[in-house]
Amino acid sequence: MTIRDPGARPDFDDARSLDESLPELRRQVDDAPTDPGCYLWKDARGQVVYVGKAKNLRARLRQYVTLQDDRDKIPLMMQVVRSFDYIVVGSEHEALVLERNLIAQYHPYFNVDFKDDKSYPYIAITESDVFPAIKYTREHHRKGTRYFGPYTDAHAARDTIDTLRKVVPICTATCAEWKRCRRELERRPDEAAVANLALARTGRPCFDYHMGKGPGVCVGAIDTVEYAKHVRQVEDFLAGRRSHVVSAVEEQMREAAADLDFERAGRLKARLESLNALDDRQQVMFSSDVSLDLIGFYREETISAACVFVVREGRTVRTVEFILDKGADVGEVELQGGFLKRYYDETADIPSEVDVDVDLPDAELLSEWLAEKRGRACHIHHPQRGEKRHLLDMAAANARHALMRYMVRTGYADDRTNQALLQLESALALDAPPMRIECFDISTLHGHFTVASMVVFTNGRPDKSQYRRFKIQTPLTEANDFVSMSEVLARRYAPERMADERFGSRPDLLVVDGGKPQLTAAMEQLSSLGLDIPVCGLAKSDEEVFVPWDETPVVLPSGSASLYLIKQVRDESHRFAITFHRELRDKAMTVSVLDDVPGVGPKRKRAIMRRFGSLKRLRAASVEDIAQVPGVPAEVAQAVYDALRAWDEEAQTVAEKAR
Repeated sequence: MTIRDPGARPDFDDARSLDESLPELRRQVDDAPTDPGCYLWKDARGQVVYVGKAKNLRARLRQYVTLQDDRDKIPLMMQVVRSFDYIVVGSEHEALVLERNLIAQYHPYFNVDFKDDKSYPYIAITESDVFPAIKYTREHHRKGTRYFGPYTDAHAARDTIDTLRKVVPICTATCAEWKRCRRELERRPDEAAVANLALARTGRPCFDYHMGKGPGVCVGAIDTVEYAKHVRQVEDFLAGRRSHVVSAVEEQMREAAADLDFERAGRLKARLESLNALDDRQQVMFSSDVSLDLIGFYREETISAACVFVVREGRTVRTVEFILDKGADVGEVELQGGFLKRYYDETADIPSEVDVDVDLPDAELLSEWLAEKRGRACHIHHPQRGEKRHLLDMAAANARHALMRYMVRTGYADDRTNQALLQLESALALDAPPMRIECFDISTLHGHFTVASMVVFTNGRPDKSQYRRFKIQTPLTEANDFVSMSEVLARRYAPERMADERFGSRPDLLVVDGGKPQLTAAMEQLSSLGLDIPVCGLAKSDEEVFVPWDETPVVLPSGSASLYLIKQVRDESHRFAITFHRELRDKAMTVSVLDDVPGVGPKRKRAIMRRFGSLKRLRAASVEDIAQVPGVPAEVAQAVYDALRAWDEEAQTVAEKAR
């Protein structure tokens, strides 16, 4: 198979309805084998748009073509799919490994991947050399080299190398004398066993040897056996087993002191102090010497971040942050599972436990894969409570900050906003991008405390100085959103309000919460006012956008900037309306809730409020607590309690409507 523009956007221009695209694919799927393997969905240009694995290829492919896969992206993906390939393997485990390789090869549009397909820094040990050296690198594939990482902070990786070389002298791969020694040993491989003697004859001391960071390979001051001990200490340190390094240095210091070699003992003590200084910069996470990775995620609509807390011997040895190219447009399970495959495919530093925030359906298979790479058991865990849960939340908070920094650094939010406005202009057939969008929402409690909110987005951003709140004046005995919306539109777009500078300019787009009936009512009200303002309705159930000229709703692509913006406008109007409604309701409750309770007159009302001080504390009180108020009998206390519970139930109904 050949690579066709890896990671490119699929051919959406050639998208067809599912009724057109699926029948032929269903016939092809019927001929697929039932063996385990990987499948590759392709668009009209033959470009791979998605790669997946399956225990039974035919059954898994059939879930796509019959739309039994309930992930939001599947209908959109299947509109551009024209064909598929599959590769049969011997087991589900082999399919997992092959899937990761195929994703790395093709970078399919619908798979979870890193947003920046850049190489990340690693610390490497050139184990195949006679005298292995340490180096900072961005490559991680050379045979005979062991890699530790990745690091997302290049400075932290370089600082780790510098600190480590102060503790355990080891050559660096950038040293000119080390390179010369390696060339000489490559020319005379038969002298490897006595390499130090050979190098002592021709060597020149490097600067690091004079500074105590180099072991003296260049002048034959150390043999291969002793140098191998240094390498093992360095690798233990980088693998998180710092106690091994500390114990070894302490033992050497005691031996030097016993031999009265106080100069050497002093150097070893300085190395221990360097180690302790490094540990002081790390937060002690657990009392036990656990080895685990805690991975937190934070998602925006089409982008997300992952933060990995790498904990070794109970300490966080580093944190690693990644920006991913998928967000709320894919499910949590797919996002986190996809990241685990990508991350652990690139690192050899695998712990005994990986903690994530969801239950992964293929956790057992992933655990087997990680255990095979590690050489020992590795378990994937979803902590529900305790310290691990707390640290997982902390990792998610760090992921959020990482994503915010990325968005500010790259101008991501501005680009998305511009895309959203242009997409809305095209999808809703507007004359220009909707630079001013207004949206209204009604909030009521069975016709009581009915209010309306008006939120305004200018240039795709909330413009809170333009927000307005309306108390509905039409008498209502029950909730009636149509009457309420007609009133608020008549008031907002009345000639005197349109001429009032405090209400801002004429909107480029009016968004109504609801489907075709709500849109029709809004159009009739605007028509009666003689106004021609572009209007659309957004139905919450299926996120469908209704327009006046078509009975069929406009479906904005899942994850698109335009859908995200219009949902944000709608949700902000909900939030603003419910906030105003609660203010009025709570204020009225404080005044009148006790007035409506039989047996509670002015005197008992004052006594109750004096006893509890606030309505909030009264609502939290039990019947027994209320009955302890002087002059309040048990039956009145029960009536007060029941009245408060009734108000709470109605408030819950309002809250559910606002979601």
